[in-house]
Amino acid sequence: MRAYSLELRQRIVNTYTAGNISIRKVAELFQVSKSTVQALLKQHREQGTLFPLPATGGRTSHLQGQENLLRSMVTNHPDYTLSEYCEDWADQTGEWVSQSTMCRWLQQQGLTLKKTT
Repeated sequence: MRAYSLELRQRIVNTYTAGNISIRKVAELFQVSKSTVQALLKQHREQGTLFPLPATGGRTSHLQGQENLLRSMVTNHPDYTLSEYCEDWADQTGEWVSQSTMCRWLQQQGLTLKKTT
């Protein structure tokens, strides 16, 4: 989901600080959640800015830090399918990964190859 525009963020904060209106009413007026209004007010109070914060969190890949092993798998077996790469990974590490995880990693590393029949 995209961040709210800076203009909307400023209007929300200005509306709340301008008068006797509750956070709940501001949220209804701008069709955002109450927690969004609270977060914007807190950010404005603590940081003095309303610019969207960078995204944080997310899960790290099971393949993170194992680039050398994965590159050697691709080098040794360039004609493997995704399911074969996943099976080979499970055999070598004892850890199963999905085909979509393997595909994303191969694409990020630029190791997608045309398979021969």
